[in-house]
Amino acid sequence: MATGEQTPRDTLSRMINAYQVSQAIHVAATLGIADLLTDGPKTVDDLAEATRSDVSSLYRLLRALASVGLFVEDDGRFGLTSVAEYLQSNIPGSLRAWAMFVGQPYTWSTWGHLLDSIRSGEPSFSKLHGMTPWEFRANHPHEAATFDAAMAGISAAAVASVVRSYDFSALGVVADVGGGHGELLAGILAANPRLQGILFDQPHVVAGAASVLERAGVADRCEIVGGSFFETLPGGADAYLFKSVIHNWDDARSVEILRTCRTAMTSTSRLLLVEPIMRPGNEPDPMKYMDLMMLVMLGSRERTADDFERLYGEAGFRLTGIVATGSPYSIIEGVPT
Repeated sequence: MATGEQTPRDTLSRMINAYQVSQAIHVAATLGIADLLTDGPKTVDDLAEATRSDVSSLYRLLRALASVGLFVEDDGRFGLTSVAEYLQSNIPGSLRAWAMFVGQPYTWSTWGHLLDSIRSGEPSFSKLHGMTPWEFRANHPHEAATFDAAMAGISAAAVASVVRSYDFSALGVVADVGGGHGELLAGILAANPRLQGILFDQPHVVAGAASVLERAGVADRCEIVGGSFFETLPGGADAYLFKSVIHNWDDARSVEILRTCRTAMTSTSRLLLVEPIMRPGNEPDPMKYMDLMMLVMLGSRERTADDFERLYGEAGFRLTGIVATGSPYSIIEGVPT
């Protein structure tokens, strides 16, 4: 074996210790190191002063992260790499908030109970914290803000790819169900000037949507409706769009949501789920670990193409196509049966 070549034992050791890298990135994200390096490399003394950190300890953190290519040390100063640029706050597709979220104690402590979830098939979060993640964040506004920023950062990277990959021009009205503040719907409406939109989410969520829609110049073409997708949806839209909604629920609850949607649809309406498609078999796929995240946090799941086809059938739909978008998301199209 050549010098420096990784043995199978080395590979396993790296996998076992991967949490150390994740937690170190979380700390760097929380301290805002990448934002401080936007204008160029800085000494660890400057960074320590700006982040109110111990100089020696901060150096050890940055040295470790430089060893995996996140930062680069040169002549006593640390700078960004192309990877670290995505830890900056104000860039498209930023992962800073996501790194902050996954390293929070309430998140990683839940992963510490993965064994319980594997044995029981139930989420560990509610047993550990006495409430669901939604309830926890409602009681902890700072954690909710971090989570919302993480979701926005992930969604922002998908908006352009979804708009580019699907032909919305033949539709008259698109309802974005569980659409949050409307970033995705705003992008779709902006690219399709004759299209009308309905933004649907819980009342306290859509209360923050007006500024997003106005900033995109589409507020006059979008109706904002508050409610629950377990109860009723606005009727008559040509397409019902759900982005990153169904993966939050197990199969039984997902079918319930989709049947509510089916009731609101006309015979010619389309169902469009924007979700990752998990690769089958032994193919490497980060979604297989996100699937475990959904298990321990919510008792929900990511799904393969076959899973979606089965889900559609149970809810009264026929899957008509899966459109790749060049992002982690696909558009899973269905029609009422």
